Amino acid sequence: MSATYKTSESKREEFRKYLEKEGVLDSLTKILVCLYEEPEKPINALDFLKQHLHGGSPESNDVETLRLELQELRTKHEAVVTENEALKAKLLEYETPAEEKEAES
Repeated sequence: MSATYKTSESKREEFRKYLEKEGVLDSLTKILVCLYEEPEKPINALDFLKQHLHGGSPESNDVETLRLELQELRTKHEAVVTENEALKAKLLEYETPAEEKEAES
């Protein structure tokens, strides 16, 4: 029974060292300290941990700014595509007479 206990204890210690090496213990400790120092405790502590573990949700202002930027870029893209089509058509107008003259010669 003593050998089983030591093996289990050894695995536990090895796992603890792994978590420490990878920074998991430090991250969890920081999040738990944030939760402890929170003046109004959240209704769901697990959601608090999840939110802070992955860096939290993006700020709504950031999301709105990105949406506006995306819409602006889409509009610009459409304008560039339209301009490209117009320039291609104009280029064809100039190329066609030159080709006709070469064919006549």
